[in-house]
Amino acid sequence: MLFRVGSLSSKTSLLLSFFRKSSTAQFVQSKRFDSLLWRRYTSVTILINPQKQAYGTISMARKASHYSTTSAEALVQSSTNSGTRMSKKKARREAPEMILRVKLDLCSKDGNLTEALCLYNEARANGVQLNVHHYNVLLYLCCPNRDLSKEDEGNLTMLDRGFEIFKQMGIDKVEPNEATFTNLSRLAAAKEDPRLAFDLVKQMTEHGIVPKLRSYGPALFGFCKKGMADEAYEVDFHMRDNGVLPEETELTALLRVSSEFKKEGKVYEMIHRLRTTVRQVSEETAATITDWFKSKIASEIGEEKWDMEKVRKGFLEGGGGWHGQGWLGKGDWRVVRTTMDESGVCRSCGEKLVCIDIDPKETEKFAELLATLASQKEARTNFAKFQEWLQRQGPFDAVVDGANLGLANKHTFSFSQIARVVNELRQISPSKKLPLIILHQGRVSGGPAQNPNNKRLLESWKKGGSLYATPQGSNDDWYWLYAAVSCKCLLVTNDEMRDHLFNLLGNNFFPRWKEKHQARLKPSGDGLLTLHMPPPYSHVIQESKQGNWHIPTVTGDDLETPRQWICATRTRLHE
Repeated sequence: MLFRVGSLSSKTSLLLSFFRKSSTAQFVQSKRFDSLLWRRYTSVTILINPQKQAYGTISMARKASHYSTTSAEALVQSSTNSGTRMSKKKARREAPEMILRVKLDLCSKDGNLTEALCLYNEARANGVQLNVHHYNVLLYLCCPNRDLSKEDEGNLTMLDRGFEIFKQMGIDKVEPNEATFTNLSRLAAAKEDPRLAFDLVKQMTEHGIVPKLRSYGPALFGFCKKGMADEAYEVDFHMRDNGVLPEETELTALLRVSSEFKKEGKVYEMIHRLRTTVRQVSEETAATITDWFKSKIASEIGEEKWDMEKVRKGFLEGGGGWHGQGWLGKGDWRVVRTTMDESGVCRSCGEKLVCIDIDPKETEKFAELLATLASQKEARTNFAKFQEWLQRQGPFDAVVDGANLGLANKHTFSFSQIARVVNELRQISPSKKLPLIILHQGRVSGGPAQNPNNKRLLESWKKGGSLYATPQGSNDDWYWLYAAVSCKCLLVTNDEMRDHLFNLLGNNFFPRWKEKHQARLKPSGDGLLTLHMPPPYSHVIQESKQGNWHIPTVTGDDLETPRQWICATRTRLHE
């Protein structure tokens, strides 16, 4: 084999050898040669096996007429760097610290503390440097997954071992993080020492660490379990002071301890905080609320004569459904499970629930939040074009989630099903305008869309300015939700809106908006879909001007089965 290459360095010769496959050296056929050298070399003449027919001369002349090996040498350097990076990755994978991490993670997955402690002891004996992740896994495994009793000597020893490991963490000068303190708080709570658990949370700020909701749980639940109500309220105050909002589980624990220790003012506060936080309560919370209303203290507290003007003012300022003036009336409570009729009248006491207003400014801020999030998640130009289109074509009286409606109760996509609902919405629309139909581009250009009848249907919607096809790669959820919020109109979808996208919107305004604007679809006996309009009353804890209470539960959805409510009224009203 003979190579005649103008002015080749030793590095370039080495590079060329990478492409030589055999004595016949099918050099010019190398894909690597074609893709890399063809574009880089100025001029290379190659004679291969001159005793046979040569492949000939390969000319790769660019503008220059001299021979250049700079690019070849750069490629060799790049290959060397790539090899160095791979070597470094391999070294990291095989480092004792990484091997320990992998093994500890497996112990965490299996809940195997014994093996984890063996690994820990072995690592210390071998001088392996532990980091914060190693220590956090060990501390997590030392936390029991259940309440301990005095007979659990082994588990109590395990707790002590956890604190010993944390002490060693300090000796090794490993900086703790939020997970470290949270695990320590759990260890303290397992030892039935909620004060220590709370002190550990307070220490987070000294390390510049912002506590999370989970950080407070061990102290809060520990105090509530021991009946230390005032200390539990202190934790609650510390949470809110640090911008951490309790959720249903925490509020229910505070409600329970308040009820048990006859702190009626705190019970009233916690029920109202549940109203603004979770709206419909779990069965556990419902049982706690029921226990309160059936207690002796609940029958003894309350104002027999109250200022109706203050109550009316409270209703007006709160948007309806509550007044915030405290417990009204005295006497035993009649507590029953019941349902509401279609207009929101309680089937037990006959009281009509109200539809709580939404501040228009809140809606505008929410629309701005949606636009910001959508622009971050979607291609900015795509969503900006949609906003401009909506500005020209809108407002609409209703927005239809076309993909959800087309597949509702069907195995295949149905345009006729969309058309029936669209026509119904047009008939009930105050403006008699077609609703906005949001469909993905793929839905309007392929599959059933190629059917002649469906083509005509799509064309009529386009001409009517009521169809918007979201571009490829986009999430149409952002489009139909933004359109419905910005137009302040009805949204037709069976989407429960519970995935990560909707979690970004928070649990304050969005659930209230959804309740008042989402129309759902229910299959009828003939297989067609019927519109289930938003309820004319709010599914939220309500206290009336007469002092009665209605608490919605998560049992039932008013679509398939009626929602269950707790109705609590003074028995004197029924005499």
